[in-house]
Amino acid sequence: MSDMFVEKFRALVSLYLEGTWQDADGITWEDLDAVFGELQITVPLALREFLHALGNCEELMEAYYYFWDPEELEIEDGYLLFLEDEDEAYTWGMLADQGEVPDPIVWRRNNATGEWINEEGTFSEFVFDMLDWVFGDED
Repeated sequence: MSDMFVEKFRALVSLYLEGTWQDADGITWEDLDAVFGELQITVPLALREFLHALGNCEELMEAYYYFWDPEELEIEDGYLLFLEDEDEAYTWGMLADQGEVPDPIVWRRNNATGEWINEEGTFSEFVFDMLDWVFGDED
């Protein structure tokens, strides 16, 4: 398996937090494979690499919004859900049938209405933009 995004995700630790990336910030491939096998879900490469790189880095996994731990991922309404806001008003996901797409488009569900809206960006774009917004300067 090639690492398309791992190093870019790891670099977020030194970009936004004090310190450098450590092995403990991520989740091993073996642990991810075991969880996803038990859940019987196919997880796109970008999300797998994000969890591999940062799945145990609480400061980034819970920065403003909450990325779900691997064992919490679920498929609902035809979407693989991976993120929610603090008030649980919105949930983010990607089309579950795009598990083989390396970096699929992200969708946002309004939990009150059940309506899904295209975020018009891939998972990796979404993550980088979201964290830039969360940690960016308020100039």
